Amino acid sequence: MPSRIVFAGLPILFAAAPAFAHHPMGGAMPETFMQGLLSGIGHPVIGIDHFAFVVALGLAAAFMRNVWAPPLAAVAGMAAGCLLAVGSVALPMVEAVVALSVLLLGGMVLFGRGLPAPAAAVLFAFAGLFHGAAYGAAVIGAEPTPIAAYLVGLAAVQMAIALGAAFLVRGVGKAVSAAALQPRLAGAVCAGIGLAFTVEALEGALLG
Repeated sequence: MPSRIVFAGLPILFAAAPAFAHHPMGGAMPETFMQGLLSGIGHPVIGIDHFAFVVALGLAAAFMRNVWAPPLAAVAGMAAGCLLAVGSVALPMVEAVVALSVLLLGGMVLFGRGLPAPAAAVLFAFAGLFHGAAYGAAVIGAEPTPIAAYLVGLAAVQMAIALGAAFLVRGVGKAVSAAALQPRLAGAVCAGIGLAFTVEALEGALLG
């Protein structure tokens, strides 16, 4: 039964991207608070690499003492990266680092490799910084109000997804052992997604 629960949840990773394949604003620059909020809510789930990162973040958080710390660190880094992009500060190899973050975090869950809390916070914040730089490209040139709303939407949806995954794993884990739950299956899916995007990003960098 636990394995079936995990397998049943894995298709969410693949179904989410097609379902949200189009940006809520149709790719247009948000001009109002509500447009910025909707854009922020939709953006983390329109790309399966970003979505897989947030899910893997929640899976990793489920087995940490403070379940809130990993997503909070990632969201803080995301906000910083988004503001850097809005301020025309370009980070190097954003797409490659985003893909690598999904691969590494999925690998951590897959192989059950934990990190000390301070090191984990730094890693998640660093990864969030590059995800935020990718998100920020959508609001470069927008007014302060929609940008602020965009950040609120980004933070809210990522915290909801990550904490939802974490508490789901913890809730099922109360009835069965962590070994029986096998959250590593989901980590394997996230790592596979990260590997595919990493190869694509590296090919683009080499051929470009």
